Amino acid sequence: MKTYTTIKTLVFSAIVAMTYTSCVKDDDWNAPEILCNNRFDEPTTTMAAFAALAPTSGTYKIPADGAPIIFDAYIVSSDENGNFYKTISFQDKAENPTVGLSLEVDKASNYADFPVGAHIRIKANGLVLGWDRGTRKIGSIDPTYAIGRIPSILLTRYLAGVCNGNNRMDIATLVPTKLPSLKDASAEKYLNTLVSVDNVQFAKELVLPQPTTFINYIAGVGQDTDRAIIDKTGETSLIRNSGFSTFGSKLLPKESGELTFVVSRYNSGFQMLIRSLNDINFTKERFATGIVGGSDIKFLGSFTENFESYPANAAAPYFNNFPKYINYAELGSRYWEIRSFNSNKYIQLSANAAPAPGIIHTYFIVPVDFTAANSFAFKVNVGFYNGDALKVYTTTNYTAGSDISTATLTDITSNFTVPKTPASGYGTLAPAGTYNIPASVTGNGFIVFKYEGVNPGVTTTVQIDDIVVN
Repeated sequence: MKTYTTIKTLVFSAIVAMTYTSCVKDDDWNAPEILCNNRFDEPTTTMAAFAALAPTSGTYKIPADGAPIIFDAYIVSSDENGNFYKTISFQDKAENPTVGLSLEVDKASNYADFPVGAHIRIKANGLVLGWDRGTRKIGSIDPTYAIGRIPSILLTRYLAGVCNGNNRMDIATLVPTKLPSLKDASAEKYLNTLVSVDNVQFAKELVLPQPTTFINYIAGVGQDTDRAIIDKTGETSLIRNSGFSTFGSKLLPKESGELTFVVSRYNSGFQMLIRSLNDINFTKERFATGIVGGSDIKFLGSFTENFESYPANAAAPYFNNFPKYINYAELGSRYWEIRSFNSNKYIQLSANAAPAPGIIHTYFIVPVDFTAANSFAFKVNVGFYNGDALKVYTTTNYTAGSDISTATLTDITSNFTVPKTPASGYGTLAPAGTYNIPASVTGNGFIVFKYEGVNPGVTTTVQIDDIVVN
């Protein structure tokens, strides 16, 4: 009898283990078959109408014994990979949603019961609704917090799955709202909804020359970490990664592409949340950001640029948009600008007082027909010298408007004399020397002036004038 009981126990344990395994999803959001029983009656309102009850300040308590307040929604978040903690985000429709909410619950591994796309029904009686730390949410009454976490043993009182005809939870295929830019995504109406933005990449300083990880570690312990992202329009935002994310030690991808995320906000700052690395579809080359000018590129074998045709403002903002040339702020947001002294115009750049992180890498890119050209010269001056900040290159495989890291740059700086004084004040513009273009360098290409400085560190002011190609 004892042996028979033991066998029954082992068989039951195996069945339980297999049932649990069947509920665990993989990263591509394959829906598990979860039994449900339509515990709540049909909806009495829409999620949008319910969300509209949230006051601009304070909270609204839904009467526990009043008329039933029931609405449907769809799960968009997942805590399977640790990037959502005891929080469930949901929206009113699987496609083209009009509103999103979040719910805090004192329970982890919610993805096993309510996977991405799960059709849920919420009975809100007895809960509170309001704005809390920048986002609209529902939760329990709490003496300490405006909106508290629902105790795990009470979650089924308020949240249940909606069943299909086979008593299985209805799992919808979510269609992210496609938005043209990160700026568009940073809008209150998209909070707690699933969106996607194409032509996005991580900030260059995070991935080049070497990529960093999704999160920072201190003494081996993962930290909640913000990683900057940028789109092709130049708009920026933040991806917020939890210190408990399972992908935290992975390297950020260098490429660009489409990013899918749940829109979130903490107080006034938007921070976007991915569910897993599958939300990052970066398969394209990096694109360039921070480019002005370049609208009238012509490859010539002979010309002189003395900058006298451009306006010189007496004070900022200074002119920096050169149609014939490319002014490219690769790191930082400073550009080569027209300045004037003693009725002479030139371009100038400095990293002095640059805001944190203070890195300034900016290129002035000049198109040249190297087949027709024989030599190249320019004048240079520095001010408040505290380190070499100017480099000069040639390239024949840079595509105007692209990320310059994809081009091959040949360093020709040593062919010129760039002053190393004065440490205080300014010197005078003087010839830097002449570079004889090798016969092997042919075709259309570019001469590239690169300012490379950092504050604190090398903040030398550099001035360039009288660029001559013959």
